[in-house]
Amino acid sequence: MIEIRPLTTISADKMHEIGGGYISPARYTVHKAESHERTVITLELTPLDSPYVKHWEQSDEEERARYQQFVAEGYSLGAYEGEDLVGFALNEPRRWNHTLWVWEFHVAELHRRMGTGRQLMEAVVEKARQTGFRVVGLETQSTNIPAISFYRAIGFEIDALDLSLYTNTDAADGEVAIFMKRKLA
Repeated sequence: MIEIRPLTTISADKMHEIGGGYISPARYTVHKAESHERTVITLELTPLDSPYVKHWEQSDEEERARYQQFVAEGYSLGAYEGEDLVGFALNEPRRWNHTLWVWEFHVAELHRRMGTGRQLMEAVVEKARQTGFRVVGLETQSTNIPAISFYRAIGFEIDALDLSLYTNTDAADGEVAIFMKRKLA
């Protein structure tokens, strides 16, 4: 049985083991048409001939320190099977705009599509609600269709794009930052 509880620590190895990457059968292709009178940006779901595979490198020392700071603030949660961490949400409170920002959200592959991610994110949303936040927000990639589909299924919607967050040629390269939010009542 999965238990959601506050995350008190997380090692770089465990983070990488659980959240080392993803595989996607499709991506959102970005189309942008801009003139003086109007700018239109659209996302079009595009099946891929072969799956897109993304592997992340382990975080560097500076990033790990920042994540440990999020853990220390008390807003990050873990999904545990007994004492084994099988999912985690590293969250940062942004008090200036009353948003709980999810920096990392991952579930171990053996626990996906079993309700663990839904249970973990619902606990994040409840923590945000109890603390008076108005929004839970996160960023994912236009190539990560499994994540986008999951977030949509649990009440998130696409709220913004950044066409140059990763490089100056994100749209041409086929991987654009997608910002999703779940507004809280």
